[in-house]
Amino acid sequence: MRYKFIIVVFLIFWAVMITRLYHVSIKSNFYYEGLAKDNVERKLYLKPVRGEINDIHGKLLAMNRIGFSLLIAPHLKLKGEPLAKVIDTLVETFPDLNKTVMLKVYKKHSSAYNHKYIKVVDFIHYADMMGAYPKLSLVENLHIEAETKRYYPYGKISAHIVGYTGRSNKKENKKDPVVDEVGTVGKSGLERYYNHVLQGELGFEVSKVTATNKAIEVLEREEPKDNQNIRLNIDIDLQKMIYERFGKQTGVAIVMRTNGEVLSAVSYPSYDPNMFVGGISFKDWKALQDDLAHPFTNKFIHGTYPPGSAIKMSMALAFDKAKPNILSKTEFCNGHITIGKSSHKFRCWKKYGHGAVPLRKAIRESCDVYFYKKSLAVGINAMAKNLRTFGFGVKTGVDLPREYAGVMPDQEWKRKRFNKSWYRGETVIAAIGQGYDLVTPLQVARNTGLLATSYLATPYIAREIDGVKVEPVVKYIPFDAYNIKEIRHGMYDVCNTPGGTAYRTMSKLPITVAGKTGTSQVTSIPQSTVNRLKEHELAYFHRSHAWITTYAPYDDPKYIVTVLVEHGGHGGSTSGPIAADIYKWLYTHGYFSQKAAGMGISTPPEATVENNVTVDVYTEAEIRKVKQKAAKKPKVYRRPKPEALDLF
Repeated sequence: MRYKFIIVVFLIFWAVMITRLYHVSIKSNFYYEGLAKDNVERKLYLKPVRGEINDIHGKLLAMNRIGFSLLIAPHLKLKGEPLAKVIDTLVETFPDLNKTVMLKVYKKHSSAYNHKYIKVVDFIHYADMMGAYPKLSLVENLHIEAETKRYYPYGKISAHIVGYTGRSNKKENKKDPVVDEVGTVGKSGLERYYNHVLQGELGFEVSKVTATNKAIEVLEREEPKDNQNIRLNIDIDLQKMIYERFGKQTGVAIVMRTNGEVLSAVSYPSYDPNMFVGGISFKDWKALQDDLAHPFTNKFIHGTYPPGSAIKMSMALAFDKAKPNILSKTEFCNGHITIGKSSHKFRCWKKYGHGAVPLRKAIRESCDVYFYKKSLAVGINAMAKNLRTFGFGVKTGVDLPREYAGVMPDQEWKRKRFNKSWYRGETVIAAIGQGYDLVTPLQVARNTGLLATSYLATPYIAREIDGVKVEPVVKYIPFDAYNIKEIRHGMYDVCNTPGGTAYRTMSKLPITVAGKTGTSQVTSIPQSTVNRLKEHELAYFHRSHAWITTYAPYDDPKYIVTVLVEHGGHGGSTSGPIAADIYKWLYTHGYFSQKAAGMGISTPPEATVENNVTVDVYTEAEIRKVKQKAAKKPKVYRRPKPEALDLF
């Protein structure tokens, strides 16, 4: 037993000795060899030049200005003469530089473990440096590096699309080695979404150095991968026209092809992204935050609004998906409904009702009671499920960061959100795009494309990424042929028949447009109110949001135009003129071919029969007269005033 113990001890001793020998003779050799190599060789990363962003015609929306950064050698004493001499020379050459700030930056990054030059000035313009370069290049302990600075030529006009770059933080540096080396990163918009493309890839240079870290020979060099540019679908001239068209109003306008290409997306008012490139001041940041018009908010993906009547077409299709043939039943509107034994009236916008209302008339006249009754037969869960399929309450998938999904409420959503049960009264309110319903303007535009073509397209802004073309993504959603046709006819009526809520602004265009106006209330109307105040009589922030969403040409849909004016009142009178001006611009700039334009005359929708009276029977000659002179109204159908039609 004693011998076994001695043998075990002997084996353990030699195992330890062999392990130690391995570490000293082999593993440590690699370590010290690497350490010696580090003392002989220096690897410097070469920063790539950030890619540019261009509009569809090649106009620069984000570019790089050429300049220089200033760096000071490490390991200088903070109160020593060498450091003071460099700092004083810089202040003498560029009086705008702050001596205290430069010393503070140097102190922060000075360390016995840091052998890199310390950047104390981020950017000096090329023109300012040229006269001073010969003198500064001779200053000991000072290093001058070529630098670029992001610049946005169109400023506010493209800010919410392009975004901006800013100084990176520790979290961003840790996540991406390129960001860590460059020191800037995309903070919003396309600059953020495509940062991994635009920033490029680092290059490097390995040099042999002396004991004083002075390079004496380049051993290896690999150039950075840079100038990875992005070309957009955006037409900046169209963007500029729409931005200036808003004037004193606030809101959103989106122009999109039916395949998802976003030609323009304006969120008004906006901000100047150039303020953020070098670091925004506290004063400017506070001014942005305190502005009640919210210029910093990207309203077309971050603004959520009740859709109002803009949702009614899809709501009808949601009813049909849940209960086939439900839309074939005509509803009778006497101006309101009640639920069960309750005396609470859910009112239609038209005080004395619309009478018998089939589907097309429900869209044309925006009858609320029609949607109230259908919703009670279907239920909120089925409504919400189908509306999400149609693009509401879900992200569109657009190539912009942090998109909001909005809300398409159902019983489960309310239980999670408020821990309360769902009421039937909330169902009827949701059916007309009010209550908890919240959508983004881009969702409405995307959904309008679905109504026009039966294809739900994913909106996309980037056309080419580093020379590679972006392909559209569309999803076919089948609908009952008769119902979708009737809905399109109803949207045609809104823009092209006398009394339609958008007739005054959309009927005289050189192309035929179909669409829907809407008014989404921001305050409730008490039951005791008999005669409602007109929108212009309300306080500004109590006025409803004004919607119009359209597509054109009617016979062959190519473009979607959606406009929202915050607290604008009525869609037809407020958002309609903006949409009309957009179509005029598109036409005059060649977006519609003469064949597609059709000289402003479209084959009239088929007639429908209501209460044994044929309505909307127009000859081509009659349509031409309406288009050209807005002559006398057909006697076959009397429509309410546009202002009244547009209440929901």
